[in-house]
This record gives sequence, structure tokens and C-alpha cells, in this order.
Amino acid sequence: MDVSEQPDQHLITVRDWLRYAVSRFNMAQLVYGHGTADARDEAAFLILHTLRLPVDALDPWLDARLLMSERAALRAIIEKRISTRKPAPYLTNEAWAGGHAFYVDERVIVPRSYIAELIAQGLDGSLPEAADARRILDLCTGSGCLAILAALAYPDAEVDAAELSPGALDVAEHNVAAYELEERVRLVRSDLFDGLEGGRYDLIISNPPYVGAQSLAAFPPEYAAEPAMAHAGGEDGLDIVRRILAEAPRHLTPDGTLLMEIGTGRAMLEAEFADLPFLWLDTEESEGEVFALRAADFAGRT
Repeated sequence: MDVSEQPDQHLITVRDWLRYAVSRFNMAQLVYGHGTADARDEAAFLILHTLRLPVDALDPWLDARLLMSERAALRAIIEKRISTRKPAPYLTNEAWAGGHAFYVDERVIVPRSYIAELIAQGLDGSLPEAADARRILDLCTGSGCLAILAALAYPDAEVDAAELSPGALDVAEHNVAAYELEERVRLVRSDLFDGLEGGRYDLIISNPPYVGAQSLAAFPPEYAAEPAMAHAGGEDGLDIVRRILAEAPRHLTPDGTLLMEIGTGRAMLEAEFADLPFLWLDTEESEGEVFALRAADFAGRT
């Protein structure tokens, strides 16, 4: 389409713009997965955010007529999504996880961990010992979203959030301040456990890099727009996961739990660590991608 053919005068309502955006996205063969699953969800998110409307309720606004300035803003964000192929949250600087909004930009991966869903549901339902967590660590914190969700879910806990990337730590600092959690969430620049001075935790959560080299090389533009270090897990995707499993026992309290997301590497992990009794925690959107291990499960590995 020639964008000079400006549709602003012909598309009057939110419903009109939703249809237009879905058609444009489908023609452009965009890729999703950064908080939305398809062209309609992506269009709805961008339209609602641009119009400063609640992003969880499209239907009440479908027949609302738009000002010319609003139509121009919608056309701009729709064309920007197509021309840049960046994930929508980078265009809006907003991503949602566990029912909460977080600031994001290209310095961090767009939050989409299944651990956020588990925290929102209440970990004590599947991990009773987690109810008593007072010291929590979020490894590879990125934007800080999981650390913040953990702090909100465990109001009596202190949370350390470890991250190697200085840019990501800046984003995490912004989010921690936005939630006024500076007194309970400590940001630490650390290569996994290296900067944590031997600390021990009741709960360690981590959504580390776990993408294999071949998959990383085949990323579509939307995923390639994210920091490579947030995805790269080595040749088979499990290099960082192996390091965490090797080091975590020294940083868990006697009743502590490790909760980690590993993508689709379950079969490889279970074959390599056949002695570990992985407890797989499924969500509405995932199966066999998040596991839990208790400190006692690592007996003989410390």
C-alpha cells in the first residue's frame, strides 16, 4: 500500500481502524509473541494504547468516532510497526506481565515469562514452602518485572535482582522506582551468582537465556530486535541453565526452592540430569517449560 494514500478520512471509528490494522499486519506477515498472539490482539493493543484507553477493554470503544489527530496517530503507529518490525512494546514503551505494566525499551527483552503467571496465581498452591519466602533472588532480571511481581506477592520479603547488562539494570531501576519498591528490591550487577557475596535465598526465580544457536540465527525481525544476550543459551540453549543448576545449591536455604523457565529443553535437561526430580509447573499457556527443584533435591551436589 502507498502510505501517501492516507486512510484517515475514510476510517472513522475504532472498529474501522481495527479492521484496517489487522489487514495491514496480515499483508506484512508480521510475527507476534511479545504479549499478543495474533494480528487482532496486536492491533487492539496498539490502538488502545495510542488512544490512551484501558488496554484490556476494546469492545466499549469499537463504535467511537475518532478525531483527525487521533486517526493520524493511529496511522503512524500502524505504519511504524510494519516498517520497523519491532515488537509493539518497544513502540509503546509498555509491556504487561502478571497483570502489571512495566516500562521497556530495546535494552531489555520484552517480558513474557510463564513465571509471571505462576506468581500471579500464587506459588504456595504448587510450592507450599514458597509461602514463607523472606529472601528472594531473581536471576537475569532484565526489566525487573519478575523481581517486582515477587515483591508484590511477598510483601514481607527482600528481593535481590541480578543482571549482567548495565542497560537492563537501568530499565529495572526505572521500574522498581515506579512501583516504589526501592527499599525492598536490590538491583545487583552480577554474572549469575558471582556478585551476590554468598547470599542464600528461600526462593530463586530465573528466566535465563535458553535459545539455541540455530534457533537464534533463524529469528524473525521482531525477536532479533531484542538484546541477543537475553536469548543466547549456547549451542543447545542450556549453557546458562547448566550454570544455574551447578551453582544454585550453594545459594539456597535448607528449605529453599529454585524456580526456572527453560523453554522447550525439557527432554534434553531430564536426560542430562536424570538424578534430579524436576517438578514441572504448567500454566494455561505452557506445558513442561517451568520447573521447580527444592534444596534437598540437590543432595550431594553442594
